[in-house]
Amino acid sequence: MRLFSCQNCGQLLHFENSVCMRCGSSLGLIPETLELTALAAEDGAWRALADNGLWRYCENATLGACNWLVPAGGDAVYCPSCRLNRTIPDISDPVRATLWREIEVAKRRLVYALRRLRLPIPSRAEGAAHGLAFDFLADSDPSAPVLTGHDDGLITLNIAEADPAERERRRVELGEPYRTLLGHMRHEIGHFYWNELVRDGGKLDACRAVFGDETLDYQQALQRHYQTGAPEGWQEGYISAYATMHPWEDFAETWTHYLHIVDTLDTAESFGVTIEPDVSDDPDTVVELTFDPYRTRNFDKLIDAWLPLSVALNSLNRSMGQPDLYPFALTPPVIEKLRFIHQLVRGAKRSG
Repeated sequence: MRLFSCQNCGQLLHFENSVCMRCGSSLGLIPETLELTALAAEDGAWRALADNGLWRYCENATLGACNWLVPAGGDAVYCPSCRLNRTIPDISDPVRATLWREIEVAKRRLVYALRRLRLPIPSRAEGAAHGLAFDFLADSDPSAPVLTGHDDGLITLNIAEADPAERERRRVELGEPYRTLLGHMRHEIGHFYWNELVRDGGKLDACRAVFGDETLDYQQALQRHYQTGAPEGWQEGYISAYATMHPWEDFAETWTHYLHIVDTLDTAESFGVTIEPDVSDDPDTVVELTFDPYRTRNFDKLIDAWLPLSVALNSLNRSMGQPDLYPFALTPPVIEKLRFIHQLVRGAKRSG
């Protein structure tokens, strides 16, 4: 995620900001350009300092759940991110409303990344038969909890995942090193793009050569995974234990980490991060980010930058007494799977 600056006063801004803390300007993100802009009120709308256009806030801004903009002269009420919602929880409940707002932050980060990558985003709300849509649901029956998952374009998320205590409880119970809202979003969208770019994109044979045969019975694989766990030595060929369950999950987990890597490198580039340890003259430990991770066609650039950066990030976390920020190993087979995702993404053409 790149950094932004206030066009009115030059203050450093972050993606989630809706008000400049220095000059008090209202802020909004222009979806078409992905620019966070300072705004000036004008005739019931907002004049954007970034492009001089007239804009209105997305309707969900009134609920504190969005800072994106829609054209002032158009019919759109919701921004491109919020238009993907099919179901949201009962926000008359203040607890559920708070959880939903956290989910929307993660979803906007996801949509931002998809747009930076220029991936197609067909929307069910706009008529695409198997287009993308989100259901954010709360448990109502203890015997039948809402399951987070993907089904033919529809991504369902249990809003309990937005509760940090509940999410941590589930992480520990399942023995996971990592569990976040954004991670859920990136994983489930990986299933969506398997449909879009692999199944419907003529890449089935190429994908099977890397991830295996997805026609294996999924329910049997799921049952086996939760009964016996990941096979011994799984770390050599998979990014996570869950990835060993089925080729679909291996693809979605690898897709998730590709987005992790690209977006974190983008943040590091925005901060001008350079890694050059004083105690080593090994060139593999040096990185100076001078390229756009979202646009580069050179996959090796991404990995060559990511490996030393992830070591530095983990070391910083340990200095604060925190777990490793990136507790995963990129072995040669995993890197080749990431390479496949990169080539798939770079070959995609955005149509919506």
